[in-house]
Amino acid sequence: MLKPKITATRELVSLDGLWAFAVDDDAVPEPWTAPLATTREAPVPASYNDLFTDPEIRDHVGWVWYQRTVRVPRGWAGERVVVRVDAATHAGVVYVDDHRVAAHEGGYLPFEIDVTDVVSPGAEFRLTIGVSNELTPETIPPGEIVERPDGRRSQTYLHDFYNYAGLARSVWLASRPAVHVDDVTVVTGIDGADGIVDYRVDVVGNAAVRVRLLDESGVEVAAADGAAGTLRVPDATLWRPGAAYLYTLVAEAVVADAVVDEYPQTVGIRTVAVDGGRFLINGEPFHFTGFGKHEDSAVRGKGHDDAYLVHDFELMHWIGANSFRTSHYPYAEEVMDYADRHGIVVIDETPAVGLNKAIGGGIGIVGTDGTRFQDQFGPGLQEAHKREIRGLIARDKNHPSVVMWSIANEPDSMSEGTDEYFAPLFSLARELDPSRPVTFVNVMLAPPEVCRVSKYADVLCLNRYYGWYVDGGDLASAEANLERELRAWAEKYGKPMIMTEYGADTIAGFHSVWDQPWTEEYQVRLLDVYHRVFDRIPTMIGEQVWNFADFQTSSGFFRVDGNKKGVFTRDRRPKAVAHALRARWTAPRAND
Repeated sequence: MLKPKITATRELVSLDGLWAFAVDDDAVPEPWTAPLATTREAPVPASYNDLFTDPEIRDHVGWVWYQRTVRVPRGWAGERVVVRVDAATHAGVVYVDDHRVAAHEGGYLPFEIDVTDVVSPGAEFRLTIGVSNELTPETIPPGEIVERPDGRRSQTYLHDFYNYAGLARSVWLASRPAVHVDDVTVVTGIDGADGIVDYRVDVVGNAAVRVRLLDESGVEVAAADGAAGTLRVPDATLWRPGAAYLYTLVAEAVVADAVVDEYPQTVGIRTVAVDGGRFLINGEPFHFTGFGKHEDSAVRGKGHDDAYLVHDFELMHWIGANSFRTSHYPYAEEVMDYADRHGIVVIDETPAVGLNKAIGGGIGIVGTDGTRFQDQFGPGLQEAHKREIRGLIARDKNHPSVVMWSIANEPDSMSEGTDEYFAPLFSLARELDPSRPVTFVNVMLAPPEVCRVSKYADVLCLNRYYGWYVDGGDLASAEANLERELRAWAEKYGKPMIMTEYGADTIAGFHSVWDQPWTEEYQVRLLDVYHRVFDRIPTMIGEQVWNFADFQTSSGFFRVDGNKKGVFTRDRRPKAVAHALRARWTAPRAND
């Protein structure tokens, strides 16, 4: 799905701002024959949970409603008019006046609705968007809704971050011609000093296709006619980690020699490959340094914020990070675009987190009962999972920063039936995008002799907490046990390995001269243990600390005001470990 843009043939109106807001109750009219009966307003983009002081809103399970008046520009006569919702967590429904025009499942991917037939250029309409935060055994991520004896509904789930909900990303009103470019796909390669750009352009309507490739100065370096083809770029400037270079592929729909629509798609020419125990970008070994992150900040929840976007990337640059994983869901497209422009490498992950009943909310090991994987969740879970893989790849396939797809985080990969569940998902991802490696993130309960899924992965991504959940406070044992397991993985598979989570909860300002958990010193020493082991394992090609910053969770008794494993506090102040990581990650590597 193409991101809306302003071009010579398209216009775009932001619908961000304050919307009327109400929870689903008797004050909500359906089928929207009247406005919301509320004086409450909520900002878009933002999660709604932390905005208000009413606990019934924060704890609400079910639908909430956003509403505003929108005027269609009068110059859009003859154009298609589209409402675009960048995300509605976890399900959305859209009304134009009293017309129900769309419904969507999945909380972290965009959807759009052509509303041309129910709106008029120059006129106003009432736009209502409903958002449901409900998680069930058949949603991605999964959860369960519990009915309390007093009639209250409460949401339980198996992931360790707060279930923020609402319109956390932007909403747009967009125009495009009736005959228009509907999709663009680019896959790049390298042939000597030349860059290769394979392209495909899908068009709605009867039109010829013409493409032009421009360099960063706007100079045309290649061109072709036809809906699919290959462009050769002599002496191409490659997209590299830390040194981004972006070309622009201008796709044009042409009718009777006139351009009726154009869409500019940025292109980074680069290759990614797995070679034995190495991960290669442009044929050169790449070592991942960075973090698992979250879209999380005070008040906004998961609401996208450009100020935090810029500041977070500045902190990553300061600390020497070259990569991050979109744990545990697709991030806002603005984040991906920024990574493209600034040369940050991304492991792009679906929202398939919590597919594991052996872990209680990500913090407590409760064990398995021997049931098949498919018996633990709803029968529609795999189809929902496939939908998320399709949507993620369709949205992010053209980002050069994305070097690998992660189809799940810490799923149950031990139980009988996991082969039947996951093998088709890996096949689907590879069918949709043969150009990138595919992985999943392995949980600590599934070492190499137990895990049934790692054989499908191109790269082994491991989350390990020796020294915290296991061997807590005993760093000598943690070091020995970590090294023993990593060598077992290397011996069994010989694949590249990335530690995608490791760390310790740390209270900023808490200090000790001993190895005392929760202190800043212990966090530093624990990471030192891991780094010593990583440096002894040749196939360890990456280290992504958990987490970039402290973040909010729902497990209040264990997680006092959230997860404290951040290298930075929730308001982005560095803990002592940030300086230790900076010293490691900014020093020249032996193989550089």
